[in-house]
Order: sequence, then C-alpha cells, then structure tokens
Amino acid sequence: MIRAVIIEDESLIARELQAKIANVTDDVKIVEVLPSLKTAKKWFLQNAEPDLLFMDIQLSDGVSFELFEHFDLSCPVIFTTAYDEYALRAFKVNGIDYLLKPIDMDELASAIEKFRKKADSQPKPPTDFQELLRAMQTPAADRAVFKEKFVVSVRNTWVPVNTKDIACFMRDNLNYLHTFGGEKYILDYNTLEEVEELLDPKIFYRANRQSIVNIEAIQSVKPHENQKLTLTLKAPAKTEVDVSREKAPAFKKWFDR
Repeated sequence: MIRAVIIEDESLIARELQAKIANVTDDVKIVEVLPSLKTAKKWFLQNAEPDLLFMDIQLSDGVSFELFEHFDLSCPVIFTTAYDEYALRAFKVNGIDYLLKPIDMDELASAIEKFRKKADSQPKPPTDFQELLRAMQTPAADRAVFKEKFVVSVRNTWVPVNTKDIACFMRDNLNYLHTFGGEKYILDYNTLEEVEELLDPKIFYRANRQSIVNIEAIQSVKPHENQKLTLTLKAPAKTEVDVSREKAPAFKKWFDR
C-alpha cells in the first residue's frame, strides 16, 4: 500500500482529489490531508515522510515550496495547482508531475503510474527470509568499515582512544575529541568533514559545523518555537549543542529510531 499525504487548503478540492485518486487506483492510501503550510510543517515535525505527496503550491498562508526550506524531504511529489508559472521550480524539488486544476482523471492516473515506475527503479529490501539471511551474512569485506580508534598525541607520546569512548568531536580553531571520561585531545585532522567520514552514522551525528555527537552522550533534547533544537550532553561534558531547524527533522529520525 502506498502511503500518501495531500496538502490542499480548499477542503472541497481536497475531497475531490481523494475521490479521484480512489477512482484511478486502489493501492494509494491517503493518511492525512493538511490544509495549510503551518499544519504541514507541524505534521512533518512529528511524522515520518509518506511514500507520495500531493501538494498544492499556493496555500492560504504561503507557498508550499517553503516546506523544502524547512525539511530535507526526499519523497516524490505530484503538484496540483491552478498556476502554471511554478512548473520549473516544482521539478527541482522532487516533482514527478505537475497537474493543473481542475485535475483530469487520465493525467492523475498517468502521474501515479510515473510514481510507480520511479519507485520500482529503486533498490528494494529483501522480502524472502532466505534472501534476508543472505543479506545479513554479507562478507565483511563488502560492509562499511568505520574507524575503531583515534590516535592522539600527548606530551610527544601516541595514545589510542577507542571510538566507542568518544562522547563528541568539537571544533574551536582546532578539532578536539571529548571522551566520556572527561579527557579532551587535539585531533590531527584539518576538518570535521574528514572525521565525519570515518564514523558510523548510526552512532555519531553531525549536529552543526562545530560538532559531531555520540548518541549515547545526549542527555536531553529541547525544541524551540523557531523549530531549532538544543542538545544537552551528559556529564562530564555537560555542554549544549544546537541543531538548526533545517536539520531538526533528520535529527529526530536519527535519534528516535
């Protein structure tokens, strides 16, 4: 079943679209109808992306393209609008079709078929148990390998620090690592981007330009009205790290998995 969301500020048009979708296909389930930009922003903060998005462009409280400025959305979008001047911009933000109102049934069916072809071209997870088992038994040489320890210099002596013991990496002119035990060491890397590539993304998150945090080091997360987040790290670091509103949805998915 394809999970879909409609963003449309005119309730009658939203109901008509739902009915037309039901008429042209039986495998698209509308899980939510969002009547404004404000409600859409709130919904995407609290829910995972749908498989497909039907989106009007000109809403009563703004232009729906603003969603792509607030959230890193990857789901395909079928735009439904009374205006044709947004077509070029629509295809730059996940647009797979652009339907002018009133929506033609054949064009709607064609747009959904485009979505299916796009979805079919993506790699699928194993569905057969034996295939799943084989995937789990992939040779170690084919798996991603992440750095197990960092070697730091302490008074002209090399000291190994296990990656699992690192609470966070911080940049302040130089790059530093902070351990759960309270130690702080200078890293021999020019940028945090270099460090980030060596870390397991399931465990470490690039919160902002100055910091990478271990999921086990996060004590609490405080959301703000401007949709930014503040992470409080556990002692002994006991420091606060900001996450921008653009990265907040991706962080929530990573943290709440």
